[in-house]
Amino acid sequence: MSSRQNTIIYKGRGLGIVILTAAQVFIGVIHVFFGLLLLAFESSIMSTSQAYDVYTFVFGLLVSVFALFIWQGKKAGWVGTVAVSLFVIVADALTLLDLPSIPGIPKLPALAEIAYSILIVVYLSQSHARNRFFASS
Repeated sequence: MSSRQNTIIYKGRGLGIVILTAAQVFIGVIHVFFGLLLLAFESSIMSTSQAYDVYTFVFGLLVSVFALFIWQGKKAGWVGTVAVSLFVIVADALTLLDLPSIPGIPKLPALAEIAYSILIVVYLSQSHARNRFFASS
């Protein structure tokens, strides 16, 4: 009996893709909401930079779009998700090291964002995940 037969499938997708898509959509929606909130109330909520506000909104939008592409099995979903995750790792690491990065990135959640992004890149780099998006047609 192959390991594929023991895999949980939902709407033709493995459990990993289902969880990844759900988590990414959740994170994307939260960032879009808070990005818009920060942009709308820039001066009255907290002292963040406008660059961070735009970054938060765009990040949320990209994560949401790429999550939908992941769900559809499109190569752009894999490439975009890995690219955004790598960008987050670099930007947050620079922030933690007090090096130039996007102004306003908070240090407190940066470590968790780095860890989450590494998990995403590692999962999508596994052969079973890569093959799903880069299989020859």
